[in-house]
Amino acid sequence: AAGAPAAPASPASKLDRSDRNALIEMAQANMAEISTGKLALGKAVNPEIKAYAQRMVDEHSKTLAEIQALAQAKGVELPKELTVKHKAKGAMLEALKGDIFDRTYMKQSGRRDHRVTHEQLRDNMDKIKDPDIKALAMKMRPVVEQHLMAADELIARTARGATGTAGTPGNDTSTATGKEPIPN
Repeated sequence: AAGAPAAPASPASKLDRSDRNALIEMAQANMAEISTGKLALGKAVNPEIKAYAQRMVDEHSKTLAEIQALAQAKGVELPKELTVKHKAKGAMLEALKGDIFDRTYMKQSGRRDHRVTHEQLRDNMDKIKDPDIKALAMKMRPVVEQHLMAADELIARTARGATGTAGTPGNDTSTATGKEPIPN
C-alpha cells in the first residue's frame, strides 16, 4: 500500500555472490547425481552398480533437501533443472546399454563428477563467507570423498572381470585426473 514502509532487504542480498554460487553449484551437483543414479537404476546390468546408483539417489536426495532448506532460509533461488552440460551427459548415458553403460556411468558419474564436486567444494572453502553455507560444504566433502572412493573400488573390481576397450581384461586406462586419455 502507498505510504507503507519499504520491505526489508531479502536475506539473499546479504549473501556474497560466491556464497550464492556455492549453493547453486552444490544443488546442481546433487541434482545431476540423482538424475544419473535414477537412470542407472533402470539401465545398469551389474547388481553392484545398481546398488551404488541407489546409494547415490538416496544420499544425494538427502543432501539436496538440506541444500534446498538452507537456500530457502537464505533467500537463494536454486535452479529447477539441470545445466545443459548435465543434460547432455544424461542423454549420452541414455544412449548406452549393458556393460558399456555400466563402465561409462561409473567413470563419469561415479569417478569424474565426484572428483569435480570434491575439487569445487575444496576450492570454494576459502571463498564462502556465510558460516551456514561453509558448514554444509564441510559436511558434504567427506561424503563426496566416500562416493569417489566407492566408485574407484567398484571400477577396479568390475574392470578385473571385464574386457577393456583395447580388448584386454581389466584395461582401465583412466588417469588420476579422471580424464580419459586421448587415443594415439
